[in-house]
Amino acid sequence: MAGNSFGQLFRITTFGESHGEAIGVIIDGCPAQLDVDLDYIQSELDKRKPGQSKITTQRKESDTVKILSGVFEGKTTGTPIAMLIPNEDQRSKDYNHNTNVFRPSHADFTYQNKYGIRDHRGGGRSSARETAARVAAGALAKLLLKSQGIEIVAHVSSVGKIDAPNVFINDVDEFIAEREKNIVRCADPATAEEMIEFIDNVRKNGDTVGGKVSCYIKNCPVGLGEPVFDKLHAELGKAMLSINAVHGFEFGSGFSGSEMLGSEHNDIFVKNHLGDVSTLTNFSGGIQGGISNGMPIEFRVAFKPVATIMHAQQTVDAEGNAAEISGKGRHDPCVVPRAVPIVEAMAALVIADHWLRDRNSQLPVSN
Repeated sequence: MAGNSFGQLFRITTFGESHGEAIGVIIDGCPAQLDVDLDYIQSELDKRKPGQSKITTQRKESDTVKILSGVFEGKTTGTPIAMLIPNEDQRSKDYNHNTNVFRPSHADFTYQNKYGIRDHRGGGRSSARETAARVAAGALAKLLLKSQGIEIVAHVSSVGKIDAPNVFINDVDEFIAEREKNIVRCADPATAEEMIEFIDNVRKNGDTVGGKVSCYIKNCPVGLGEPVFDKLHAELGKAMLSINAVHGFEFGSGFSGSEMLGSEHNDIFVKNHLGDVSTLTNFSGGIQGGISNGMPIEFRVAFKPVATIMHAQQTVDAEGNAAEISGKGRHDPCVVPRAVPIVEAMAALVIADHWLRDRNSQLPVSN
């Protein structure tokens, strides 16, 4: 199956299915001599794993990652890095009811018609379980970026019609600490409580709800991004839209920018107190002409409601006959709390790849 690899110089390939023996990832192109903090990688996976709280799926997976290659004495060797995450809590019988029936808004129908075969157990390769492999690879990319002072952080900024106020991030560690104080991963405590109550009520009613994740990339250097088709925002957009359940991506002013005048929207260049060029506003979201301009990169990712609901719905079977189906098994009433580390991971993979690519953009200046 094509389409399982992402990136050019920092390149990953994921493998495995939701109810197979394991999922995993191969990372190629990571520079040698990078210190590998396995505890940090595991902590990122812990933020994504199921069974965290009453508002997430109750599937129990430790998501314990094992590094099989590419690391020696705690450092990367420059060779391919293999990471494996065993599946521990598969309940394939929960999916016997949809062996020959297509679940509404799932990938069942499209996979069956494209390949003539599909793994009906939890969606197989189309399951969001695959994103654990991305989080593991993204954690390594974040370690690489941290070594260069680049920080990536996200939080849940809306659930349904509940919106958190805009946040200002001064200290990334403090922001993460505040976000992790609540199970919905919203950095505004008052909004978080409202979100949690709403999601729990949706869960009790057997339904689901969508939301948005806002992501911020701080200390990104000027110059990342390539013309014409590999613009940085285009690469970030592809990365985010490849995540399960994502239905929208906007950066900077996003769609609201279409309602503004140019005189309102233009980011005016100034020299800051450090002598560096910056802008008075950041409607560009840190990217101009597809290339990072040194300002914080800001974008938002919209997630649809989880497709599996605990209500009876009309559908068709593999022969096209009318059928009825209702959700069974363990599913998230709202995906966004567990999506935060996935969004951060995919952003890190994009920035790490373009950071490596940018190192070849100019000849060294000779003295």
